[in-house]
Amino acid sequence: MASIRRFSIRELHQQLISKERSAVEMAQQALDQIQAVEPTLHSFLHVTADHALAQAQQVDAKIAAGEDIGLLAGIPIGIKDNLCTKGIPTTCASRILENFVPPYESTVTQKLADAGAVTVGKTNLDEFAMGGSTETSAFQLTANPWDTTRVPGGSSGGSAAAVAAGECTVSLGSDTGGSIRQPASFCGIVGMKPTYGLVSRYGLVAFASSLDQIGPFAQSVEDAAILLGAIAGYDPQDSTSLKVEIPDYTQYLTPDLKGKKVGVIKETFGEGLDPDVEKAVNGAIDQLKSLGAEVKEISCPRFRYGIAAYYIIAPSEASANLARYDGVKYGSRVPNAEDLMEMYTRTRAEGFGAEVKRRIMIGTYALSAGYYDAYYLKAQKVRTLIKQDFEEAFGQVDVLVSPTAPSTAFKAGDKTTDPLSMYLIDLMTIPVNLAGLPGISVPCGFDSQGLPIGLQIVGNVLREDQVLQVAYAYEQATEWHKQTPTVK
Repeated sequence: MASIRRFSIRELHQQLISKERSAVEMAQQALDQIQAVEPTLHSFLHVTADHALAQAQQVDAKIAAGEDIGLLAGIPIGIKDNLCTKGIPTTCASRILENFVPPYESTVTQKLADAGAVTVGKTNLDEFAMGGSTETSAFQLTANPWDTTRVPGGSSGGSAAAVAAGECTVSLGSDTGGSIRQPASFCGIVGMKPTYGLVSRYGLVAFASSLDQIGPFAQSVEDAAILLGAIAGYDPQDSTSLKVEIPDYTQYLTPDLKGKKVGVIKETFGEGLDPDVEKAVNGAIDQLKSLGAEVKEISCPRFRYGIAAYYIIAPSEASANLARYDGVKYGSRVPNAEDLMEMYTRTRAEGFGAEVKRRIMIGTYALSAGYYDAYYLKAQKVRTLIKQDFEEAFGQVDVLVSPTAPSTAFKAGDKTTDPLSMYLIDLMTIPVNLAGLPGISVPCGFDSQGLPIGLQIVGNVLREDQVLQVAYAYEQATEWHKQTPTVK
């Protein structure tokens, strides 16, 4: 029987209801692929084989009983290991949560379970989602399926690599400054960050609460739209959740772009952009024109200040959020401490990795007396200006496009000793988080070394429909998304 990797969610659904294959067979194929490639890729921190097969059996029982099943029923999915899963370890790839098993389920994973999706495991990430390469994980390094000497991107590198390598059909990641779109670009798949507040953050282990957002990874835009529709919606347990009606996002997937206005963000081109990336993205822009879109250059003058503002705001929020890991309430605690202060300091010193400590220190400094106005308050003012630039741009166009990342996947170890160089990888994606906008990365070509390149499409607040429509039209007119890596 053909591998499930070759099929979309809709095709797999049809195979299930026609009884061409069972949900258990699909789950087993995903688990077999995980077993085959994990020694090379290390995408998963926890493989939940028994749990997955039990979920699949429930789907098969419904089909046997003649009950209707939804599109996601029986579909193998990977979950980033910063989403709480009841009874299944949630470590955030950190020693401080190494043995933590949540007593409750995150809203999004509960929605997926209710939809009948089959969770095959928890995927690797940068520790507490802080990083752009998945190299800050305390447990293992994930490899890029296209070239295993290179990184898959981050922080959701495990989720991206797992989908690219066919270990699951779709997966969930979280995006604070580009952590879904950038690894999607590096791994040659689709990755989407929704509008802030569209998807509940309840049960997502917080990094920077005003920026974090959960979103889908998939092999196609349609699969991403289906998964987004399943996880989106108001949640009273999340105070930032938006009370909006969730449409069927697949109804907007049409191949025609006539009348659509597309803006090219001027500030994302020029110095620092890899020539192969620039060529591929310009080719994608030409393709959008040929599909009937009206394309014009748009300036977002404060776009370039996004990195500076982000690396004040995000660490500041992280320093507050990570204060709860003190060895008292939950998580690891060092033994044999002589007093409370020693227990606090040793637990945090031994539990957190270097990048997490760096961001806690930056954030604590920026929030300290005498520096709050100079740093944090100023960064928030810049954030407002960046948002205003986007608002002006969307007064002229429907969507904005840019490269997803300034380069393709880099070699593992190349940037680990240069944090600033690593931070600059998120240059194109961070402003979208600061403004709370929806953005997607779709494959748009390969560089001279055969590494994938991503096109970023950004929409106005709650205009996922337009983002998905443009992404789908481009995808259907090209063949990039059909190419898959061979893991050796």
